[in-house]
Amino acid sequence: MTIENLRAVAENMPFNKLIGLRVARLHADGVTLECGMRDELKNIAGVMHGGVAATLADAAVGIALARHFGGRRPCTTTDLKINYLRPIAHGKIVARSHLVRIGQNLCVGRVDISDAQRKLAAVAIVTYMLL
Repeated sequence: MTIENLRAVAENMPFNKLIGLRVARLHADGVTLECGMRDELKNIAGVMHGGVAATLADAAVGIALARHFGGRRPCTTTDLKINYLRPIAHGKIVARSHLVRIGQNLCVGRVDISDAQRKLAAVAIVTYMLL
C-alpha cells in the first residue's frame, strides 16, 4: 500500500479524523503518524491527554499491519501497554511504530511517541489479533 492509500484509510476513520491523525512516513518495519497538539487534545493540566497517545500508538501499529497485509487481513487490538515519560504541551506529536513480530494469530508492535523536538514522551507495546 502506498502512503496515499494509508492516508485514505486513516482519514476514513472518524476517530482518527477527530484527533487530526496523519500518516507522515512509511518504513520497512512500520509507519510514522503525526498529530498537531491543540486545546481539545489536552487534559486539565494543559498537556496531551493520555488517551491521545494511546490512540496514536494503537493506530500506528494497526496502520502498519494494514500496510503489511495490503489491507486484506482484518485485525483488532487485544492489548495495549503504554509508559508515559514526559508531557507534551504544544507542537506536534509523532508516533513511530515498529512491527516486532507477525505471527499466525497475534502481531506485536512497539511505538515511540515523541514531541516536536524529538524528545521521547511515551513508549507503547500493542498486540493485535488477526481475524
